[in-house]
Amino acid sequence: MKHRKLIAILRGVQPDEAAMLAGVLVDAGITMIEVPLNSPEPLRSIAAMKQAVGTRGEIGAGTVLSLEDVAAVKQAGGQFVVSPNCDPAVIAETKKCGMGSWPGVLTPTECFAAIKAGADGLKIFPASVIGASGISAIRAVLPKEMPVYAVGGVGPDDFATYAKAGCDGFGLGSGIYKPGMDAAMVAQKAAEYVAAYDAVFAV
Repeated sequence: MKHRKLIAILRGVQPDEAAMLAGVLVDAGITMIEVPLNSPEPLRSIAAMKQAVGTRGEIGAGTVLSLEDVAAVKQAGGQFVVSPNCDPAVIAETKKCGMGSWPGVLTPTECFAAIKAGADGLKIFPASVIGASGISAIRAVLPKEMPVYAVGGVGPDDFATYAKAGCDGFGLGSGIYKPGMDAAMVAQKAAEYVAAYDAVFAV
């Protein structure tokens, strides 16, 4: 299966729908799925998703703010950790636990602090605040091999602009899932994002 640099963020997902939605997303071609820890019973959802998709996808947690959170995500079967902030201690603990680390950053100082702490990729958040031009300026000084994802206020119509600015991938939030959306709606949104991504990155 192709690995697209897209992370579906399912904030508010319920454990009883988690496995089904994970299956729908992976079938659509989105293989990284994040369950924010401020969702209902997020660790149950992570475990259910991992069991459902197996090796076909990667399941992780978002809004991870503490070392205790990192340990809980690892125990639930999570494979990567996403945070809204850059906390070197959380990044280091995530790597120690063998998981991928995607901290939230917005300034060059935060970017380099995250890289120094061992981050696997940078989540520019909220991306819409500095826009593609701001990301382009920061990208110019970052290591070329460091993946940069735009998250927050970026939709399918924006992919080309942000890709030109140096973004490698995107985090997909309320545009792909909001509480109350059924599997068919999520599948439709996922297809739209996948088509837009493939058109820009020639997958």
